[in-house]
Amino acid sequence: MVDRSLNRNRNQNRNRKFAQFLARLRLSLRYRQLPQIKHMNKLTLILIFCLMSTLQSWAQPAHKLLRKGDKEYLKQDYATAEENYRKSLEEERTEKGKYNLGNTLYQQDRYEEALLQYEAVTQSSADDATKSKAYHNLGNAQFLKQDYEKSIDAYKNALRLQPQDVDTKKNLSMALRQMKMQQQQQQQQQQQSDEQNEDEQENKEEQQQQEQQQEQENEDQQQSEQEQSEDQESQEEQQENMEEKDLSKEEASRLLEIMEDEERKVQEKMRKAASKKTKSERDW
Repeated sequence: MVDRSLNRNRNQNRNRKFAQFLARLRLSLRYRQLPQIKHMNKLTLILIFCLMSTLQSWAQPAHKLLRKGDKEYLKQDYATAEENYRKSLEEERTEKGKYNLGNTLYQQDRYEEALLQYEAVTQSSADDATKSKAYHNLGNAQFLKQDYEKSIDAYKNALRLQPQDVDTKKNLSMALRQMKMQQQQQQQQQQQSDEQNEDEQENKEEQQQQEQQQEQENEDQQQSEQEQSEDQESQEEQQENMEEKDLSKEEASRLLEIMEDEERKVQEKMRKAASKKTKSERDW
């Protein structure tokens, strides 16, 4: 016999772990760290310095807006951070601006919008570390949308770029379990739906049979009533014929009586006449 209390405790533990995982997932966004410059020769440094000097005048507003957005993000004022990141992107379309904007949208549970920003980073960035972080957060957003298949693909892409990432491996494992549970639930729902359809079909067929049976009974009853009515009419007709026959017998009997009475009268007259004749002959 299955211990239901044990199964219930297991389900509660599983749900609690899943809730903890979701809570951690909401806070496990990867922040983009700009790659450090380790080995550069003097000529490269001079060229970079000249380029930065040329671009500093117009790039500074975008950078300030990014820094301002970062401060608001750390204070969890995500709406204000979003506003600053969007203004920064209007000044300059940087990967960091798109990535951080995706994070603010993610924290506001606007996962569809966040996905667009993460996908843009994965397509445009040439840095494996940045792309890996974008894929990681992309997987998180897909997971929270319960699109586990796409979440798994995103985590796998992140691990191809950063194979030793422990957090991504854990998230991938959780996504695989959730997809399996989701498939099992879908199978159960499909099975229940099929069984319900079968029950409905059986009920429909049974109802049709009952209706057909009721129609047949009604037809039989109508036929029986019709036969009874015809029998009754036949009986009445026979009775009328018998009455007619009876009346004919009475009339015949009366006619016979009349004829017999007439015959008696005739014989009586003949006797009287014969008697008178005999008497007259004697007088002579």
